[in-house]
Amino acid sequence: MASTRLRIGQLYPREMSIYGDRGNILALVQRARLRDIDVEVVPVERGGPGPGDVDLYFIGGGQDLDQDLVAADLATEKRDALRAAVDDGAVLLAVCGGYQLLGSHYVAVSGKELPGLGLLDLRTEAGPTRFIGNVVLEAEGLGLEPSTIVGFENHAGRTHLGPGLAPLGRCLVGHGNNGDDGMEGARQGTVFGTYVHGSLLPKNPQLTDHLLQLAARRTRPGYELAPAPADEEMRAHAAMRDRIMREGA
Repeated sequence: MASTRLRIGQLYPREMSIYGDRGNILALVQRARLRDIDVEVVPVERGGPGPGDVDLYFIGGGQDLDQDLVAADLATEKRDALRAAVDDGAVLLAVCGGYQLLGSHYVAVSGKELPGLGLLDLRTEAGPTRFIGNVVLEAEGLGLEPSTIVGFENHAGRTHLGPGLAPLGRCLVGHGNNGDDGMEGARQGTVFGTYVHGSLLPKNPQLTDHLLQLAARRTRPGYELAPAPADEEMRAHAAMRDRIMREGA
């Protein structure tokens, strides 16, 4: 059987990688290599070319100025390239500032409207205060085991999903998308957005594996990810989940 290969495109690693977001790339690489998957990480920089053929994209969070610069760069031919890649089955994980750019636009705290990718039916506007604290989600519709997702949020954005768009999960603890509807993140097909930092994937290996399997199926339909140990990670996940549930955010 031919070996499995994955290319991961890290979008704007200099500008969009605060709160330890690079840990998401490290988790993807580690858990891919546990299955002897040949994985390559390709940085996608401002002003540079697109990464070519990629199976999984990641974009993290950034400061307001950096998010402004990135939004302008995405408004070039990169936007069409990302849309085409998603249509071709590529996975896209966007965290915090990256998540806010998945919609048609993002209204910053200054009132400036930043262009988005238009990949998901959502709208985001900066609010007057920040939502900061620990998060526990009950993931919906992904078949994760366990179904909880844990992490940390720190955002001023208020994100509202369109009527046909599913959330990543339901908040058990935390503010989530907007502090009102109890929902957190968004997902559609192979596109996932969330405000959860922490980093997200090292604390949630079951979600990491779900994304890897989707990415591998882009070129190998029906691919099943081989089992791989995650005992230490899942003990940390359970301990964090239980502590947050006892203490709240």
